[in-house]
Amino acid sequence: MKTLTFSTVSSASAQVQSWPAPFAQLGSWLVVLHRCNPVLSWPAWLHVALLVVALLAMPFDDRVITGTNAWIKPAKFAISGAIYLWTLGWLLADLPAATQRAVRRISWGVATALMVEIAAIYVQAVRGTTSHYNISSPLNALLFGLMGIFIMLNTALIIWTLFLVWRHRPHGSVAYVWGVRLGVLLFLVGSAMGGMMIHQNAHTVGTPDGGPGLLGLGWSTRAGDLRIAHFLGLHALQLVPLAGWLLGRYLPRRAVAGTWLFALTYAALTGFIFWEALQGIPLWAR
Repeated sequence: MKTLTFSTVSSASAQVQSWPAPFAQLGSWLVVLHRCNPVLSWPAWLHVALLVVALLAMPFDDRVITGTNAWIKPAKFAISGAIYLWTLGWLLADLPAATQRAVRRISWGVATALMVEIAAIYVQAVRGTTSHYNISSPLNALLFGLMGIFIMLNTALIIWTLFLVWRHRPHGSVAYVWGVRLGVLLFLVGSAMGGMMIHQNAHTVGTPDGGPGLLGLGWSTRAGDLRIAHFLGLHALQLVPLAGWLLGRYLPRRAVAGTWLFALTYAALTGFIFWEALQGIPLWAR
């Protein structure tokens, strides 16, 4: 586990400076991301490899699960998991050195939880059945229950992360620090929204799961879909800190207020979409 420093960035830039533009900058960022937290970065790269597997399987596998190709869901979770792991590694690297033991434990726990979840999703895709809310057989119930246990572990570790970022000031501008704190908090709210899907053993309200949905995303266009608010809540982990960083850099005098305004607006929008889904109303109807 390494703390992000100027020398880390400089070394990464030197390693990829011979790459063709515009890949040099991207390569530099990926090297820095890996050095920030290899415990989380290696599973992120495994998610990228699994994404490639899913994309290669799609044209040759015409099986359909809840209305979409069997490999669409694994691909989406591989993308989301990689982004989450890299983001968390980056944010944890901004914590002071005194927190490194806790950061190590959080990193190992989250890495394990994400790998168990993605493994279960891919196993069920190979078997041609759903991974979530599937208790139709002892094996399906076992895999879904295992996923649930590790999702709860991940949530507990992010609660620990929230405690750390509030007690120990991360490196960066005041607006960025508030962005990190509020982003982690909204991530937990999004996780709680996911709990509603587990409670009702489905993600669609008003009709069975499946049916017409948005291209690529699959979000229902004929009933309420709890996945939308869940998605927005989880990705607050990227968007709210990014908003704080941008405001701190380009609008420093109003950056803190702007970060709070962005976070509160984002939370209100997510909450409204969640409420709308609970009423069985699709976000996009057709």
